[in-house]
Amino acid sequence: MKLQIFDSTLRDGAQGANISFSVDDKLKVIETLDALGVSFIEAGNPFSNPAEMQFFQRAAAMKLKHAKLVAFGSTRRKGVTAEEDKNLASLLAANTEYVAIFGKSHILHVTDVIKAAPEENLAMIADSVRFLTARGKKVVFDAEHFFDGYKADAGYALAALDAAKEAGACCLCLCDTNGGVFPDEAYSITKAVTERFHDTTVAIHCHNDGGLAVADSIEAVKAGARQIQGTFLGFGERCGNANLSTIICNLQLKRGYECIPPEKMKDIYQAAMEIAETANVAVPENQPYIGMNAFAHKAGMHADGVLKYSSSFEHIDPETVGNKRKLPLSEISGKSAIYDKLKGYFPSLDKNGREMGEIVAALKERALSGYQYEGAEASFILLVEKILGKYRSSFDLINYKVINELPAIEGKVASAIIKIRVGGTTKISASDGEGPVHAMDLALRSALAEFYPEIAKVTLTDFKVRVLDSDKATAAKVRVLITSSGGADSWTTVGVSEDIIEASWTALTDSIDYALMRR
Repeated sequence: MKLQIFDSTLRDGAQGANISFSVDDKLKVIETLDALGVSFIEAGNPFSNPAEMQFFQRAAAMKLKHAKLVAFGSTRRKGVTAEEDKNLASLLAANTEYVAIFGKSHILHVTDVIKAAPEENLAMIADSVRFLTARGKKVVFDAEHFFDGYKADAGYALAALDAAKEAGACCLCLCDTNGGVFPDEAYSITKAVTERFHDTTVAIHCHNDGGLAVADSIEAVKAGARQIQGTFLGFGERCGNANLSTIICNLQLKRGYECIPPEKMKDIYQAAMEIAETANVAVPENQPYIGMNAFAHKAGMHADGVLKYSSSFEHIDPETVGNKRKLPLSEISGKSAIYDKLKGYFPSLDKNGREMGEIVAALKERALSGYQYEGAEASFILLVEKILGKYRSSFDLINYKVINELPAIEGKVASAIIKIRVGGTTKISASDGEGPVHAMDLALRSALAEFYPEIAKVTLTDFKVRVLDSDKATAAKVRVLITSSGGADSWTTVGVSEDIIEASWTALTDSIDYALMRR
């Protein structure tokens, strides 16, 4: 059975804290969602500001293959006719085939929030839907606070749906606006609605304030809802909206519904990354299906099991949604996981040989001193190179000196002097920078450029510091992670020390060493 996926990332999602889309951002998100095959994209409220109307004008020129754009607004205001209402006029001007309008279905919101008579609110709903349908629009009616309203006064909540249906709405959306409904309530109330409006599409729109939006949405589908509203990554106002990436995967892979074209399921992960990049947010690493760690197996027993029989610790094949299995390297990794990680780098390595035993022992020993390699694979490869006797240093450090200088001169607060040896040649280089690590990085690159010109293509893209034993205050040991890029790919290295400069130097030199080793 096919379901309609109604994505509100650009409208409800944009109401999330720290979320802001430019017009170009919104067009990118539309392209991504359309390519994935969602049914509807709620693109914004054209009445809210001039930029929204500009966006709808540009979006009208897009040639979409799957999705229908939806403009969002409200029912007419109290005390004015539909023809006089500027919000409804803006919905017409947005020039979309579908529009979504919200109206009150909770009697207390009618009497205490908009302070209208119950009959007047029903007239506002009917007038607005009739006005839009008479002008060729297909109307989705969002019954705001429906579940709370149904529990307070079921008769009035259903009367709001009746008013919209009789006026011509093509879809009735049940909104858990406060996000507090439980799955059993979502099922029973939606079931009552779908039985009453069996000839009309019923939709579900859940917020995640109780952490139950995905479960509520699935229960509503079980009860007969055929359109699911949410945001693709789950972000939105307060605690967010129902996460469509999770819902689509659950329903399509495990319940036999078709939410998007089957051949598009493998694109879910990539679509999530593209939307996250456009929204300037990070996908939570533990996000079901699409998180970086959704299929990460750190424990030795788990890694060994999944390598022998994937379904032992994986509920689906990661590649089904475009994701990949990860076997993080840590002190609790088993030999099988470590070997699986290394066999591509060292094909001659014997899983049961002496060297593997030394590698496992070294990993556990280094972990005791604060090293963690699950996010710093490049440093681990260098460590293994040394254990196997394959390591060849690109340069040798003779010494370095770092000087902090305050006040800053032209933004530079530190300088570094580095003395290295490459082959039989000694080189001294100095540089100032916006911090000690920046100064060391520039000085090292300057010293190496004569011997390795390709070092200019390597850039430092991220720098993280974590205190490992905070009880020691300023004498605490720190772990530094440095991520570098060579253009098409990236790698991360690690350094640990009570001296943050020394830890940074270790991670920095590992990064350069790894880049040069890959030649």
